Order: sequence, then C-alpha cells, then structure tokens
Amino acid sequence: MTTPRRDFLSWLGASGAFAAAGLPVVPPARTDAHLVPATDAWDMSWCDRVHGKLRAVFDSPEIADGDAVFRALLWRDQYREVYGTRPTDMTAVAVLRHKGIALAMNDAYWERFKIGEHAKVHTPDGKEWATASPVSTVPPGMPPAFANYTLATLLSSGGIVLACNLAFSESVIGKFKTDGKLSDDEARKQALAHLVPGIILQPSGVFAVLRAQQAGCSYLFAS
Repeated sequence: MTTPRRDFLSWLGASGAFAAAGLPVVPPARTDAHLVPATDAWDMSWCDRVHGKLRAVFDSPEIADGDAVFRALLWRDQYREVYGTRPTDMTAVAVLRHKGIALAMNDAYWERFKIGEHAKVHTPDGKEWATASPVSTVPPGMPPAFANYTLATLLSSGGIVLACNLAFSESVIGKFKTDGKLSDDEARKQALAHLVPGIILQPSGVFAVLRAQQAGCSYLFAS
C-alpha cells in the first residue's frame, strides 16, 4: 500500500533534483503588531518566535503519514541547500488540527487507543496497523537526507508546532473520559500528559493557521 509520503519520495527521487520540490515562499507583511492577548488563557508567546524573512505555516487537518512535519523540515533544508539560508532566516509552523491532532500525541496514546487501526495508518511496510505516531521516528529505508525528519527534530530546531484544542477536547480527551470513565478534569489531565512536550494548544486549528499567517507565514496545505 502506498502512502502520500512514499508517493512524494518516489516522485522526488525520479525528478533527479532534490530542490525541485521547493516552491517560492513569499511571506505577506505582518499585520499582528496591534494584537495583544486580552488574557493569559492561551499561550501566544509563540508569535514572538516567528522570525526571519522566510516564514511558512503547514496546515495538517489529517494524519497523512505526518506530511506536515516532513514538508516543514524539507522546506527548510531545501532553502538552505539552494540559497544558503540560516536557521535565523526561517520559521516553520505546523498546525495539527481535526484528525491531524493524533500527530500531537505520544506513542503511548497511539498504542493504548489503537489509533493506527482506527485511522487506517499502517506500519512502513504496509503489513500491520501502526502502534506509534508516524512522526515519532524515521521509517526504515528513508534516504540519509531525511534521517532526522521527526516531530522532535522540528521542535528542537526552532520549529513551532500548534494543536487544535477543539479537536484535542473532542477526540483526545473524549477517549480518556470514555475509556477510564473519568471526570472531565481528570480526563484532560491524563490527555495533557500524553501530549508531546513542546506542542502548544490553541483555541482551534483555524485560529492557529490564521494567526500564523498574520505573523507573516505563507500557507501550505500539508495533508
């Protein structure tokens, strides 16, 4: 069974040019100078980390083999190869929303709730249902250039990863509440414990995507 990521890699290899998949990213002018949070209910500090001339937001409403994370890292690497850009020149923002919220969760969550089976996500060989997030480790057989294309790499290298609280509340917290017959507060507490460290919850994925664009990010639908 082919996957979006494997199809993309096949095309990339056939093209014979690593930089061929990179598209020009021209960030719009920032329009967020006047936006000041009215309360501290939501962590908006990430807006101050959006820097550099090159800014992009990768919108992931589906799991799609973790393509939002893959493409965010690919974009940064290709610009460095083609233009010699530095980390301070670029900011990649990934927004995990709708069904893509599963990518914000750790492998223990994926295994406990059989996310691979329910979401029809296979292991890299296509023979079994995945018991771990496709962005937690690099699948076997990936080219050396993609050896570190994981969620942890994106987070540790200056990337910003935002998650939809609406999807988190309905899908993730709902699973803990039903499975453990927990109160709302306890279910949320357990769900947060399984959220990958460094990911920032936002009121919704739509809010996060539009806020990133207001911070100067060009938009890419990544699923």
